[in-house]
Amino acid sequence: MTTKILIVDDEPRYLRLLEANLRTEGYEVIAAQDGIQALEVFSANPVDMVLLDIMLPKLDGFATCQRIRQFSNVPIIMLTAKGEELDRVRGLDMGADDYLTKPFSATELLARVRAVLRRSQVSKEISQSRIFEHDNLRIDFARAEVWRGTQPIFLSATEYRLLLQFAHNVGKIMSAEELLSSVWGAEYREDKEILWVSIARLRQKLEEDAHAPRHIVTRSGLGYLMPPAELA
Repeated sequence: MTTKILIVDDEPRYLRLLEANLRTEGYEVIAAQDGIQALEVFSANPVDMVLLDIMLPKLDGFATCQRIRQFSNVPIIMLTAKGEELDRVRGLDMGADDYLTKPFSATELLARVRAVLRRSQVSKEISQSRIFEHDNLRIDFARAEVWRGTQPIFLSATEYRLLLQFAHNVGKIMSAEELLSSVWGAEYREDKEILWVSIARLRQKLEEDAHAPRHIVTRSGLGYLMPPAELA
């Protein structure tokens, strides 16, 4: 089945660039030129990924991403201006899975798309019937559902993959480089910023008190771990 990607940008040259390169790789492409149109197209056409520019008319990329995240965990890559670090962080905070800095090459574009699509696929090695519990946290692997007590927790595809790394390695300290390579890919080993933001978002969603976490704990200078349940 063909992978369908929604591209959202108000600059015609970037739309043409994105569409041409994605179609060359066999992806099906749908385009929108502002945030409102993007939401309308997204609602009418199930897609596998969204490439979303930040600077959009009518509704900017941040607000569009936030709206999508209210009802979908589809992978989202934000397109940011060169050097705009705050925009990248804010995009990740809104629930984006990754970012791509303009100007970018076709090689970089396609590598990012492949990496994010790969992360969005739930691991095939997980038992289809296993339920994982850690204190008040419960993960239903068969349904890819997460609960905190009786409250369902909505995670993006990348957040879920990151949580799985901790669930599969309870009691083991994992370095930032190890987590980045396992969840994002080897080419992200030095991209600590994306990990910090994702850890912070997970804590906000999973922890009763994000400042005193019980599920994802920092070991200064070493990395992160999910402590054994009796120690959580």
